[in-house]
Amino acid sequence: MSLSSTPTQPTPAPGELSVEVQLMLQIFNPANRHNPFPFYRQLQDLGPVHRSPLGLSLLTRYDEIATVLTSSEWGHDQEVQHLHSGQEEVFPPVFMWMEPPDHTRLRGLVSKAFTPRRIMAIRPRIEEIVEELLDIALAADEFDAITGIAYPLPLTVICEILGVPAVDHDRIQEWSQILSWGLDPDHLLPQEAKDARAEATPKFLAYLRALIAERRAEPGEDLISGLATVEEQGDRLTEEEMLGTIIFLIVAGHETTVNLVGNGLLAFLRHPEQLALLRSRPELLRPAIDELLRYDGPAHLNSRSAKVRTTLGGQVFEPGDGVVTLLACANRDPRAFTDPDTFDITRFDGHAPVTKHLAFSLGHHYCLGAPLATLEMEVLLEAILARVGSMELLDDNPPYRPNVLIRGIAELKVRFHEGRP
Repeated sequence: MSLSSTPTQPTPAPGELSVEVQLMLQIFNPANRHNPFPFYRQLQDLGPVHRSPLGLSLLTRYDEIATVLTSSEWGHDQEVQHLHSGQEEVFPPVFMWMEPPDHTRLRGLVSKAFTPRRIMAIRPRIEEIVEELLDIALAADEFDAITGIAYPLPLTVICEILGVPAVDHDRIQEWSQILSWGLDPDHLLPQEAKDARAEATPKFLAYLRALIAERRAEPGEDLISGLATVEEQGDRLTEEEMLGTIIFLIVAGHETTVNLVGNGLLAFLRHPEQLALLRSRPELLRPAIDELLRYDGPAHLNSRSAKVRTTLGGQVFEPGDGVVTLLACANRDPRAFTDPDTFDITRFDGHAPVTKHLAFSLGHHYCLGAPLATLEMEVLLEAILARVGSMELLDDNPPYRPNVLIRGIAELKVRFHEGRP
């Protein structure tokens, strides 16, 4: 079957939901958050494009999703309208939801803080944080790796980069958790999540306005001070652009890494032979992180809208038509990856051609913080290999957070044993 063909589907009886719609409901059912992949595969096997009852089409296969992410015929500037109707006046401008030239201007101003040189300069601080967290973990009989490692590591790093005082980290985490869930499509959110988002957003913005004012009055070496004074070709960030940028950097800068760490630790706990292989071949560290991102990455979907009339997967899209790209589904597409449901840390070792995973997206919206997230995971795994002789998973059925867009574990009970095997 070609990638552009759509198989004939069984016709539902009157009053029955189609197979497609049933699978969509299963994908977004909170009861399946621990393992949506079988439903992804079934929908994927039915075809690359699926019209949902809500108007947006779901894309399931690698080729179509990669095309949308890299093509100038598709844009990312309608996500709020498509997924968060009525929230346009609440969210400040976020460059993630813009297209050139605005996206180019804002990303260019912010990217100066995320150059490889500047990211590597904070490696010693990341190592220090990891050592402190492992000290606590190794001293405990058992602990929750999510609250004990996955949250404090990236949260501390991004807050220190931005210049958020340590005394405020807890409330920043609380607001970020609310907003990361609030990024899910509105029709999937319970009213309590919408209410929490509506309450947290103005508090977060008020806090950041005060912090920006402090940094403008007394600039430091932090990123907020830099954004307040950054200039390129005579251009500056407005306060609203700064607010949107900082919120995005905080939420995306640590919530995704939280779930990379949590999902990654769970993958190694469930596949001890892969951890043993990594111990014997430490040069596989970076390929292992790429495999973690492909196999169980935190970002499961985003959206795009057609800029022009175009055809994709055998279906015609008019300007303004929206699609949801199921990134995690594409990362398990057997048309793109051999044995996609197998966790194999040698997959990206460079010895054989391999498709690029989509965990960080593609094109001009490729994740700005990818080098930082990768470095944080790299430092953590290096420390585990050096200091942790063995790891025990104390609950093989850990609970998951309700989030769809940024999917991750709510609690991961483990026991670390000091020493090398």
